[in-house]
Amino acid sequence: MSVSAALALAVGALLVGAVAGSLITRFRRRRAERRPTGPTVAELLLRLVRSSNNGVVVLNRFGDMVLHNRRAETLGLVRDNRADPRARVAAEQVVETDETVEIDLSPLEARGRQPAAVVGEVRPLGDGFTVTEAVDHSEAARLEAVRRDFVANVSHELKTPVGAIALLAEAVLDAAEDTEEVRRFGSKILHESTRLGTLVTELIALSRLQGAERLPDLNVVEVDAVVREALGRTKLAAERAEITITTDAASGLLVEGDRTLLVTALSNLLENAVAYSPAGSPVSISRRIVDGMVEIAVTDRGIGIAEEDQERVFERFYRADKARSRATGGTGLGLAIVKHVAANHGGEVKLWSMPGTGSTFTLRIPVHHGGTNGAAPQPRQEKVPERASRLVSTSQEQGGTQ
Repeated sequence: MSVSAALALAVGALLVGAVAGSLITRFRRRRAERRPTGPTVAELLLRLVRSSNNGVVVLNRFGDMVLHNRRAETLGLVRDNRADPRARVAAEQVVETDETVEIDLSPLEARGRQPAAVVGEVRPLGDGFTVTEAVDHSEAARLEAVRRDFVANVSHELKTPVGAIALLAEAVLDAAEDTEEVRRFGSKILHESTRLGTLVTELIALSRLQGAERLPDLNVVEVDAVVREALGRTKLAAERAEITITTDAASGLLVEGDRTLLVTALSNLLENAVAYSPAGSPVSISRRIVDGMVEIAVTDRGIGIAEEDQERVFERFYRADKARSRATGGTGLGLAIVKHVAANHGGEVKLWSMPGTGSTFTLRIPVHHGGTNGAAPQPRQEKVPERASRLVSTSQEQGGTQ
């Protein structure tokens, strides 16, 4: 081959290579331009699993973990980097039957604030892989327990006066010709029917406060007017018990709320103070502002409340002194209503008590931002020992009375 032919061949090869390289480069560039930017589908799925509010664990056919999220650890589905044995056994069954299985993954022992009721579902993914998804049902279980307890308590509380009325009515019929006996049984029927009516009224009020009905719009309310009306409601009971209720000077304080509900709450506190105090002992009301909250404190020198009962007196139907509560005709709902009234006003109720010394219930409601009526002096409240004060949080699910 001549030199010129070889040179021509080399130039041709270079031209072909240049054209081929250009085409390849252009093809790659176009493919890169068509490729979507951002995360891939696999990356998105991984993010989805990690951010899920449910616990997720993927196991292979040998029961080894392939993937899990932090929520699975929180729910106890994964411990010490191993899946819960119950989930592994269920996964083996799912691999064999290729059918979804539901399992109970609730903790076998109490773990403080950890979820108490966890339900899992194990599903097949094919090729021996399974996924277990755990859901926290603790709140639903707790609410169901509260509902059952409430229904049982209501049934018991309603059964007592209804049964008494029925028996007393029979006694009236048997003693129809005895005027004195009819009058005596008739007064007892009136007492039981009044108690039944009070119980139904307070149940309706409590249901309303817990969200069964829309609460009324809040208005500016004078604290002094609330105190005066509550005193008026309690006056007769206090006179019968030979108890004098004293108050501090008018405060001119204002709050945003519903006057009727606030009066009901304060009346319940006063009625409790009167009912659980010996004859002749003092009961007092004081008002002041503390950290933007109006505090209305009711203090008595009654029997007091034991420490183990102080956190439970706001539960519905709970009575620290059952015999005394029955004697005074209490329904067991008074303090539950107080707690929910405070909560619905953005406030709380505090309790300090010492057996044999007395109790102080303090209703705390946010002050109206418009301030007070004029320059009325702030009242001074009787000081309670700091080490003995106890805060009863209004975020508790239940409430009750002494």
